[in-house]
Amino acid sequence: MESIFSKIIAGDIPSYKVAETLEYLAFLDVNPLTEGHVLVIPKKEVDYIFDLDSETYVGLMMFAQIVAAGLKKAVSCKRIGVSVIGLEVPHTHIHLIPINSMDDMNFSRPKLNFTEEEFEAIAEKIKEQL
Repeated sequence: MESIFSKIIAGDIPSYKVAETLEYLAFLDVNPLTEGHVLVIPKKEVDYIFDLDSETYVGLMMFAQIVAAGLKKAVSCKRIGVSVIGLEVPHTHIHLIPINSMDDMNFSRPKLNFTEEEFEAIAEKIKEQL
């Protein structure tokens, strides 16, 4: 079940990584709802989050918590919203989205466009806070 995320993990597709361990990866969403919108994934290829084994699930949540703390420091926002939809890419992923209102979590909204340099600067700001 190779997905675009599997290709990112393998380094076949570039990404704006903000954090990585042997088992998990966090990188900027290239179609963000807000500045700093991050995707957190397990490197293990499992489509549905609730099909993850318990150890991987708990580890993913702990990793997401660490990334969210750094993200909150790096990007001005009231909260870090969390969403797991699971329909877009067949690989478990958690959206961490800096939010100031409920509307910031509306996936029907137009996505933001950033240049490569802007994405790199955002990723660097988040990395500095981890």
